[in-house]
Amino acid sequence: MGGVFETLSGAKGLRAEGKSAQNIANFNAAVAEEEAKALRAKGKFAQKRQAKRGAQIKSALIAKLGAAGGIGSLVAADLAAEQAAELELENLLIGFEGEIFAGRAESQAELDILQGKIAKQRGKTAARAANVQFGVQLATLGIGTGLLKGAKTTAGAGGGLPGVGGKRFLTGFA
Repeated sequence: MGGVFETLSGAKGLRAEGKSAQNIANFNAAVAEEEAKALRAKGKFAQKRQAKRGAQIKSALIAKLGAAGGIGSLVAADLAAEQAAELELENLLIGFEGEIFAGRAESQAELDILQGKIAKQRGKTAARAANVQFGVQLATLGIGTGLLKGAKTTAGAGGGLPGVGGKRFLTGFA
């Protein structure tokens, strides 16, 4: 009878709705986790590409300095060191940016999972409330009087309904 009661009260649908919302949230979390992996990989690829470009820039600078005859000077060494430092900083920033974006995606995944758990719990709570409401409606209509054996009647002269003012209560108390 529990299955029929759950269906009639609408609780079964509410539970299914909550579980469905959780499944959607879990899917969104999986997508966000994959996005985090992709963003991290994209950042590493961009770092490698920038490192190659940086090596080309340094080589070109050294070649220009060599053509000008200033490779051995302190100014040339400072220029090369400054260029190397800028390129390294740019590379680190690319990596940092990739990690920030990946972290955001991972945080979104965690949030999606949490929202899914909350949706499932809301479905369960709504189902319980629907069951209670349906039970109250059945009791009010007088269905299920077998549950009320031994309850005292408030209406006189036999044939009265258990409860107060003609209303039935599942508790069996008047």
